[in-house]
Amino acid sequence: MLTLVLGGAASGKSGYAESLVLKTALPRYYIATMQVWDAECAARVEKHRKMRAAKQFETVECPLHLENIRLPARGTVLLEDLGNLTANELYDPAGTGENAASAILEGLDQLAGQCAHLIVVSNEVFSGGADYAGDTGRYLKALAQVNNALAARADHVVRVVCGIPVYYKGVEK
Repeated sequence: MLTLVLGGAASGKSGYAESLVLKTALPRYYIATMQVWDAECAARVEKHRKMRAAKQFETVECPLHLENIRLPARGTVLLEDLGNLTANELYDPAGTGENAASAILEGLDQLAGQCAHLIVVSNEVFSGGADYAGDTGRYLKALAQVNNALAARADHVVRVVCGIPVYYKGVEK
């Protein structure tokens, strides 16, 4: 089962995705894609790790190369989020660069094969317009490629607006 949860900044998409996972049996894995650049990032990661542990998530830090993840047992996976992962793959020297979209999709396929349910959180793109140049355009295009391909494969596609889930594919569980 694959669910794509989309939304804008502070839309409630992450909270909604977590609520879906909390309805499932253990084990629960949280794939965190944020890169740690400084002490502030490290503190944020530690705070989130503690919050997730209280919800019985096992956190897997993976800012690059999803294809390297090996889960110890089948369960439910929450990947947070494709926006970070795409930027990391595009711009980190150790990332996949111009091949970011295809590498991420291959990694998602491998991850989906290791779990009973994969819930992926991503950002809406192009709601503010479509004419972007340079690195911004490159990033938005890559993320849109991943979102579109993932939506086509997904059993459920839901957009969260002001905390309200709106299903575009599948039905709310």
